[in-house]
Amino acid sequence: MTNTLNDSTTSAMTDSMILVIGGTGKTGRRVAERLTAQGLPVRVGSRSGEPPFVWEDPGTWEAALDGVLAVYVTYYPDLAFPGAAETVGAFARTAVAKGARRLVLLSGRGEEGARISEDKLKESGADWTVVRASWFAQNFSESFFHEPVLAGELALPTGDAVEAFVDADDIADVAVAALTDDRHIGRTYELSGPRLLSFHDIATELSKATGRQITYIPVTVDEYRKALEDNGLPVEFADLFELILDGRNSHLVHGVEEALGRKPKDFADFARDAAATGVWNT
Repeated sequence: MTNTLNDSTTSAMTDSMILVIGGTGKTGRRVAERLTAQGLPVRVGSRSGEPPFVWEDPGTWEAALDGVLAVYVTYYPDLAFPGAAETVGAFARTAVAKGARRLVLLSGRGEEGARISEDKLKESGADWTVVRASWFAQNFSESFFHEPVLAGELALPTGDAVEAFVDADDIADVAVAALTDDRHIGRTYELSGPRLLSFHDIATELSKATGRQITYIPVTVDEYRKALEDNGLPVEFADLFELILDGRNSHLVHGVEEALGRKPKDFADFARDAAATGVWNT
C-alpha cells in the first residue's frame, strides 16, 4: 500500500481540517509537516494551539474539532496509564458527534492496557486505524534518553533484553497514509525497526555515530523509578520497561512494509542522521 490519495479522499480532505493532537511532539510534528506539504489544512492540537487542546479539559475539545474531518490521536503520557481509556473514548465520541469521520490512534506495541483505549476509540463508530509502535529511536535524541546520551551513560532497567526501535519518521509516514487513504480504514499496523537491539547494541551504535564513548549501565526498576521521581517525571514510566524485560516485543513486526510497501529505517541510519544535526554535541 502507498499513501497516495484517491480522488474522493483528496476532495474531502482539502475542504476539511485535519486535527493533529500532540502536533508539537515527536510523531505529531512530523505528521503535521507531511500533511502540510501535501497541501492539506492542519490544526495542531496542543495547549499552545489556536484554539488550545488539553486532554485534561474536555471543554477544549469541541472548539479544536470544529470543521475537522480526520484526527491523529496521540495521548500523553501513555495509553496504558490509568484513566486513559475513558478519556480517549470520551474524546472519540465527541469527535464523531462533531463530524470527524476518521480517527488514527497511535498506540503502543505489546501494551495490554493500551488495547482498552483502542477498543474505546473503535466503539465511537469512526473510520479507525490503529498504529502500534515499538519504542521510538528518537527517544535518544528528542526525549527521555537525550540527556543520558549527552552524559555518556545510559543507566536503564533493561538488562540484556532486546527491542526493535522504530524511527518516528516511519511512524509519521504510516499515520499520514492512514489519515489520507481509505485503504487503511479498519487496519491495525504494528511497527518496528528492521532488527532487534539490546541496550548494549544501542550504546555501541550511538558511540559510532557520536565519536564518543556511550556506556550502558543496567540498573534495577526501583533505582530507575527513584531517578524519575528525582527529576519530576511520572514514576509510571518505569513500569513500561516491563514491555522490554518480559520479551513480549522481542520479535520483528512488519507494519511499515504492510502500510507503505518499503522497509523501515535502521537504528544505525537514525543515529548517523541525528548526529549530523549536532543534537548530541557536548
